[in-house]
Amino acid sequence: MSSLELLPTTCKAGVVVEYGANFKLEVQDVPVPEPGPGQLLIRLNATGVCYSDIHYMLEDLTLPRMSEHGVRSPGHEGAGVVVKIGEQVKNWKIGDRAGIKPTWDTCMSCELCWGRLECHCPEAIPTGLKVPGTYQQYIVSPARYTSRIPDGVDDFSAGPIMCSGSTMYRSLVDSELRPGDWATFLGAGGGVGHMGVQLAKAMGLRVLGIDTGKAKRELCMQLGCDAFIDFVDTDIVKETMRISGGRGVDGVFVTATSKSAYAVAPKLLSVGGRVMCVGMPATGTAFAGDDPMFLILRNIKVIGTLTGTMKDTNDALAFAARGLLKPAYEVFGIDRLPEAVELLRAGQVSGRCVIDFNA
Repeated sequence: MSSLELLPTTCKAGVVVEYGANFKLEVQDVPVPEPGPGQLLIRLNATGVCYSDIHYMLEDLTLPRMSEHGVRSPGHEGAGVVVKIGEQVKNWKIGDRAGIKPTWDTCMSCELCWGRLECHCPEAIPTGLKVPGTYQQYIVSPARYTSRIPDGVDDFSAGPIMCSGSTMYRSLVDSELRPGDWATFLGAGGGVGHMGVQLAKAMGLRVLGIDTGKAKRELCMQLGCDAFIDFVDTDIVKETMRISGGRGVDGVFVTATSKSAYAVAPKLLSVGGRVMCVGMPATGTAFAGDDPMFLILRNIKVIGTLTGTMKDTNDALAFAARGLLKPAYEVFGIDRLPEAVELLRAGQVSGRCVIDFNA
């Protein structure tokens, strides 16, 4: 076992001290973990803050609960450097740049893992849910499932790409939209949606952003949206039909988590269009789809995307390395992590909140 430097015994981490509707997050010192066989110890420079982290702390999804697994630090958008290598690791070296994704590891020996569905592996381990997540500066990761960060992509960009960028890339691939098709993003100015806007433009799609507020309008237009609708003061369906020449759009990517976003999505589609479900609402609070006869008569498809695979993450990072994907983010020092989480929960964030562990 080798290490980059004399490592500290403790590190800063965002720690959940109370779960549920009134969850409480504090910044504390926690022990630096030791990598086991086949594992890396990574010192994170940055982590994105994802709304899924909030769901994990709220414990409002039909998923295992953090508290049941003794996990106190969520997070799954980490970027940093390898500082220690466990036994039996042969393809990583000290100093390599490394990223942590929403899926910490899978069995890699089932049909789902052999295809492009490894995130649905029954043995998949969610980062920040069943194992400590990236709200902790020093984190262990299986060498075989750790992503390499390429040159030209800074850690503050790479972190959010681990989840938001990779997931949006996968959803766009699954949508099978072709150059010239219309892609609409509900929640276009958010942490996930704004990456979808950029990837869609890079793939040759026409993009309609739907969100609210001047800041998000400006962000979406700067990123290349062909049109923008503010859902607060505009009839979304009528305006979408006007923009699309009366036919509707080819794909709607629901990156927002609200009931209203999922409810309106099918109404925006052309015949043969598809609703891409990306945003994760609390269990039982939203419904994806419509009256079966509406779906049948218009040949509407409803497709879900959990997160990206290893390959999806690599592909999304490649877009970033080419300058085609540049996450918009606001940086917070680690001591302001609870504040960043509350801002995201209140819907007051354009782009992504990213935590700087070195600030």
